[in-house]
Amino acid sequence: MNLGLLLEQHSRYRPDHLAVVCEEDRFTFRELKARVNQFANALLLLGLRKGDKLALVLPNCTELLIAYRAAALTGIVVVPLSPLLRGPGLISLLKDSDSTAVLSCSSMVEALDEARPELPAIASDRYILTDAPAGGGYRNFAELVSSASQESPGADIGDNDVYNIIYSSGTTGLPKGIVHTHYIRAVYAMLFAGSFRFTPESVVMHAGSLVFNGAFVTLMPAWFLGCTYILQKRFDAVAFIEAVQREKVTHVMMVPSQIVAVMNAPNFSAKAMSSLQMLCSVGAPFHREYKERLLQTLGGSLYELYGLTEGFVTILDSSDFASKIDSVGVPPPFIEMRILNERGAEIAAGEIGEIAGRGPLLMPGYYKRPDLTAQAIVNGWLRTGDMGYIDEAGYLYLVDRKKDLIISGGVNVFPKDIEEVVVQHPAVREVAVFGVEHEKWGEAPIAAVILKQPGAINADDLREWVNARVAARYQRIYRVVILDDFPRSAAGKTLKRILRDEFAATTGVQ
Repeated sequence: MNLGLLLEQHSRYRPDHLAVVCEEDRFTFRELKARVNQFANALLLLGLRKGDKLALVLPNCTELLIAYRAAALTGIVVVPLSPLLRGPGLISLLKDSDSTAVLSCSSMVEALDEARPELPAIASDRYILTDAPAGGGYRNFAELVSSASQESPGADIGDNDVYNIIYSSGTTGLPKGIVHTHYIRAVYAMLFAGSFRFTPESVVMHAGSLVFNGAFVTLMPAWFLGCTYILQKRFDAVAFIEAVQREKVTHVMMVPSQIVAVMNAPNFSAKAMSSLQMLCSVGAPFHREYKERLLQTLGGSLYELYGLTEGFVTILDSSDFASKIDSVGVPPPFIEMRILNERGAEIAAGEIGEIAGRGPLLMPGYYKRPDLTAQAIVNGWLRTGDMGYIDEAGYLYLVDRKKDLIISGGVNVFPKDIEEVVVQHPAVREVAVFGVEHEKWGEAPIAAVILKQPGAINADDLREWVNARVAARYQRIYRVVILDDFPRSAAGKTLKRILRDEFAATTGVQ
């Protein structure tokens, strides 16, 4: 299960097939192999060896893809980090991961200059920039690789060797380093290639952050089968649709906020998206209002994936999307699922409990945190912290995260139920419901919304509209807050924790 062998395979047997597209860069597998080998050998010349940690603090770019491949060849462990990190957040993750080299870009120089005195494990000659000349204590990527050998360095890599450490997005607390081995990533490749009907002729495009674990759901099958992989440096809905048409893209995975933006783009149409065989939503709940609209346009290409980086997923297949529209599907082959009560016992279909799962995607643990690993994996089962239930056919329905649960007047209130009502208003583009402290009820639901057009409705009118339509009195929202945008992780997930803290710091509900 040596991931490095995949590039060797495709560069040998289909060397002229288009491998990577990133703006002006267009590389065949032969060309990609030469560049990957050069960077791999350059890292070895810097003194990095199998098991050493290479931090990648980069936006989407060709060099990031090359680094992922070079690590697979050498056994070096990649640590993808968000280029939005600064100050203590950046320093803590570079320290926690034991990184001994950094590949970054010019926009991070100020933050890295501040961090360097706190990072004695990273030698002064191991800071590399992709887009700036050498100098000021930094090496230049192009210069570094220009004199390196194009021959494969090779490495003795086994199933249990670590490939990456992915830090959780921090939606519910401090990030934790999630370890994935070559074996786990190889299972990603094969399992998702089958589940999403990839072929060697598929054209895969990604417009979200490549440091987000969800990117590997399509990246690994593309590596496995030798697909063309198109990386957009930044997400723009209009440009995304244009690229789908131009490149005849077949497979894409997006977070719901991106899908909503595409649906609202002026050039969105069934014809423009006709090449798509898979449009998969990932990373956050995708509300029914938008699913129904998409079904009318894109029909049989829709999928939804629910999952945790720690190693559990379910998939709503395109063939089930219409009939099980509120579900997030079933576990793919080799993955098991249970719904547990508070005592950890499995409960019957229709009862709400905590989702647990196990299978070959399961992480060996959080990096250097056996205590947190023991809390997350109990008797071999990953406790997800998410609430849900299964129907009689075994399909999973999400209710909400345990930590997002609102308890108002002693009643469990699930934000997702309220959100499904709010997004039905024609003026609403996105919504996030969270709970804040309330003197009388304990907690009260608040709805933060982004409108399609500024001023389309005021907060009080929207609150009245929603409260007239929720299913129960305890679901009534106490306030609507209209925002230009939500705080988001690098993965595009809405950070409800930050919304809650910001609301509590500025106002309150009495």
